[in-house]
Amino acid sequence: MTAKEPNAEPYEGARPRAQAAFAPDWPPADELVAAALRQAIADGSWGRYHGPHGPRLAAALAEFFQTEFVSLCCSGTFAVQLALRGLRIEPGDEVLLAGYDFPGNFRSIEALGAMPVLVDLAPRNCNLAPLQLETARGPRTRAVLVSHLHGGLVRMRELCAWAREHRLAVIEDICQAPGAVVEGRPAGTWGDVGVLSFGGSKLLTAGRGGAIFTRHAEIYQRAKIFCEQGNHAFPLSELQAAILAPQLARLPERNRRRTASVALLRRELADIPCLKWFETDAAPCEPVYYKLGFQFDATAAGCSREAFLAAAQAAGIPIDAGFRGFLHRGPRRCRRAGELTEAARAAAGTVVLHHPVLLQPDDVIQQLAQTLRQICSDLPGQVRP
Repeated sequence: MTAKEPNAEPYEGARPRAQAAFAPDWPPADELVAAALRQAIADGSWGRYHGPHGPRLAAALAEFFQTEFVSLCCSGTFAVQLALRGLRIEPGDEVLLAGYDFPGNFRSIEALGAMPVLVDLAPRNCNLAPLQLETARGPRTRAVLVSHLHGGLVRMRELCAWAREHRLAVIEDICQAPGAVVEGRPAGTWGDVGVLSFGGSKLLTAGRGGAIFTRHAEIYQRAKIFCEQGNHAFPLSELQAAILAPQLARLPERNRRRTASVALLRRELADIPCLKWFETDAAPCEPVYYKLGFQFDATAAGCSREAFLAAAQAAGIPIDAGFRGFLHRGPRRCRRAGELTEAARAAAGTVVLHHPVLLQPDDVIQQLAQTLRQICSDLPGQVRP
């Protein structure tokens, strides 16, 4: 989901300069990316089937994630399917995933003829709860697909120990969390396969693209064999690989800047009752922020989530509703494990702030906080839910 354009009529009280800064362009102008493009054009590598950029990017990703095997592909959604194929998930198998997640993950399981099984979330976290997995497991369960969403992190040590006990595979989706650290290890390296997206709004972007990475040679080999259909049928282009390498080098620096901005926002907005911060208990951890999530409390606000979002977007703030979740999908498409109370809460109340604004200077972040505070103070006078 990309940030929406600011409304033509700015929110009353917001400074014009700050409003423009609330929704900066993404991807940003980057001389290292421009230099990589110029070099790829100059040497002709941009148009090759097999050039130097894909192997270099794969090697850089392997080093970054402290893993051995990396397979580049056309999208993050396809990367999930590729991971499932590498794990030999077959029609009729079951794959556990959160009842609130990116819709492409649900559909990737369906694409293989497998059955998604919906698991509830940890309270105040917006991510899959490892404690709920046992109630979801069945005789046909073969894998767990777990995502780190909205600045929250899943307790992967506990999840992977449970999965090993029951001989289940783990796919770790870090499309929102490249560079995060979970319980002392890089996010994406706890499971059997990690998944990345290079979509147009992502922290690492090539417009489209994705990757899987693993320490298991047999998983990598199965993925490679599936993709080789005369040639690589689902590739990341050489041009895309060329522009991703310099972004990967800058990712730690940019993640630190986003983290500092989130810390400032937390201080400035700590006493706003209608915006409840998502928490993580996966310690020690270092979250990263692609879509910074809040649980919007309509009762405390005195108005609907939609009214709040309309006011914030009119002020030029790049904020949207979260995912719709999977609670309305019927029993022919999935199986539910319990009532999914927290997943329902997340689907109804999550709002997400898009990451480009988090790279702005502290004065812009403070103005953003002041604007959000003013909006929240005005909410009881808006349309009731």
